[in-house]
Amino acid sequence: MPTSPLHAPVLAWYAKHARDLPWRAPGTSAWGVLVSEIMLQQTPVARVLPVYVGWVQRWPGPGDLAAEAAGEAVRAWGRLGYPRRALRLHEAAVAIVDRHAGAVPSSYDALLALPGVGPYTAAAVAAFAFGGRHAVVDTNVRRVLARAVSGSAQPAPALTVTENRLAETLVPDEPAVAARWAVAAMELGATVCTARTPRCGDCPVSDLCAWRTSGRPAYQGPVRRPQGYAGTDRQVRGRLLAVLREADDAVPASMLDAVWSDEPQRRRALAGLVADGLVESAGPGSFRLPGDPR
Repeated sequence: MPTSPLHAPVLAWYAKHARDLPWRAPGTSAWGVLVSEIMLQQTPVARVLPVYVGWVQRWPGPGDLAAEAAGEAVRAWGRLGYPRRALRLHEAAVAIVDRHAGAVPSSYDALLALPGVGPYTAAAVAAFAFGGRHAVVDTNVRRVLARAVSGSAQPAPALTVTENRLAETLVPDEPAVAARWAVAAMELGATVCTARTPRCGDCPVSDLCAWRTSGRPAYQGPVRRPQGYAGTDRQVRGRLLAVLREADDAVPASMLDAVWSDEPQRRRALAGLVADGLVESAGPGSFRLPGDPR
């Protein structure tokens, strides 16, 4: 049973207010949970939803994805951002087939050993897909705990050892409750205890929140500066990939030249895509997505 004063009200709130998301639906496979967690990294739910639905319809299991070229994963990723995640997900699918007979492993350590899976994702899949007892600490959970327990307006820019230990002390003893607590705290941070405009009047633990009861003091710690996008190599990479995703065959360099006029930056961006394995040469003066059969 829950042991912290935060548990019962947050769990009750979640039971009434949880968003209806496909990766939370009863019967969702562990593969579906893994796909969702990788897609949701640094990406809003609204952008993930259509890509996720199309992905699991096309590749309902890791074996389905592993059987196709990695370039198809990059193509299906579309404009979701950070396309190396698509490659890592394809590599994870291949590893699941090779090491685990096509079944997503249930243990934290086995999940952590998969390509592209870090501590957060391993804990999330172990908890949400298999009901394991783990501290699942994403940005939303960190913000809820920073405010409700530590009395800070925001968490530090990067996860600290102290934060992780705090999250671990709040994990309920019963695994099934622990998994529900993890997703409930995450949902609270995503929809109520938001970064810029927290809705304290709708929060189920506002009377317990150390930050609110201390007068909502301003954050005084280090700040992570947002990264720009316009004019950066990231933008150029995105435009080059868009051409390759939409093409039916290998693309001549002249088509790529047309998407960005700054030649040194364009060449640098293309070289970076090749180095990252997102693009490969298809012969002199032409390029394609990796292992693309078309």
